[in-house]
Amino acid sequence: MPSIPDSRANTEGGCEMIQKPLLRVRDLETRFFTEEGQVNAVEKLTLDIHDGEVFGIVGESGSGKSVTARSVLGLLESPGRVTGGELWYRDETFADTVRADHPDAVDGDYVDLESLPSNVRRTLRGTHFSMIFQDPMSSLNPSIPVGEQIAEAVEAQRRARANPRSVASRTQGYGLSQYLMSTVMGSRKYVKSESLERAVELLELVGIPDAPLRAKEYPHEYSGGMLQRAMIAQALAGEPKVLIADEPTTALDVTIQAQILDLLTELQEETGMTILLITHNLGVVARMCDRVGVMYAGEIVERGTLADVFDDPVHPYTQGLLGSIPDLEGIGARLQPIPGNVPSLLDHEMGGRCYFADRCPKAMEECLEHPPEFDVDGSSHHATRCYLAETTYSEARALDADYFGSAEPLEDAADEPVEPARSDGGNTEEDSR
Repeated sequence: MPSIPDSRANTEGGCEMIQKPLLRVRDLETRFFTEEGQVNAVEKLTLDIHDGEVFGIVGESGSGKSVTARSVLGLLESPGRVTGGELWYRDETFADTVRADHPDAVDGDYVDLESLPSNVRRTLRGTHFSMIFQDPMSSLNPSIPVGEQIAEAVEAQRRARANPRSVASRTQGYGLSQYLMSTVMGSRKYVKSESLERAVELLELVGIPDAPLRAKEYPHEYSGGMLQRAMIAQALAGEPKVLIADEPTTALDVTIQAQILDLLTELQEETGMTILLITHNLGVVARMCDRVGVMYAGEIVERGTLADVFDDPVHPYTQGLLGSIPDLEGIGARLQPIPGNVPSLLDHEMGGRCYFADRCPKAMEECLEHPPEFDVDGSSHHATRCYLAETTYSEARALDADYFGSAEPLEDAADEPVEPARSDGGNTEEDSR
């Protein structure tokens, strides 16, 4: 097995340091096999995520953001399936734990999660990886008090730590008969008092007022912001290394959005955990993230630091997203929405070209071939899947406006992307629907 190479070199204070990423995703492919055909939801996705950073994935709905998150966690449901790629996770203790039974999945202190059986990979959920889902109301059980649901997550992780190699340790054979017995014998309950106390502590940590009282209430008694806070508390139950936040501010008003983002920032600073933030809101990215990947049609089409992507975007899709954000200083300026729609991702409709070519104002003959990833200006941390990183736009090689059909190209003003407002109030075209 080839060894895992070190990640990019960073220069700080004149010294060059090599960062080993916490998570290395290589050529990840996720497919959905439907009656209409094969859907390529994630296509050859490659990225690194480092210790303690907030990495954002941004793009329109249907770009593959949430599927990427579920692929990382191994939470795909039929007819979805990861069909290719590697997912290397760095944890020396876990690597030593699985090395004897699964030597081919281990390389140094890295473990390829895609090479592990599902029951072994499941032991990572909660203690190593956790997720905040989009809709807290549908994610919580309406018939169980919120505090008890969080306590169940705490109890499951407590039992898992007692025997980290056994998934069964989370339940310890707890089934219907044990549940019926617990109704008459309190000592036989699955959730212990220590876990209930910890659940209250977690609710206090995420800013729920009167946490001991609120812990006894049901989800319908919580406001939208409180439900999101409760979901964050549940995600923190196992003290994870990596927290995946999938649209954590969806359906919340601007004030509550700001509070949730501030909470995530505070928790990240206090715990040092790594956050993978999924969003379509570039304002949220500007407020929260250290680095960002712009996703379109299942691919990362541009990635880099905030300064790379916001101040020096190369891919026309990135420029289009930035151009569709209102400029708070340029009152009365017209927005520049991206024409057309995200493609269906059906394999037989995608073809071998650049997937954005039919919506691109700078589509050229080169774009009829699928672009590889290019480093921008020789940078190892700013890259894009666009030929414009290597060549200058030429009218002589430009495709006719009606080459792909009726989609109208952006105007020439797209050459100068609009600087977005650096706040959580920035919205893409999708937000204004």
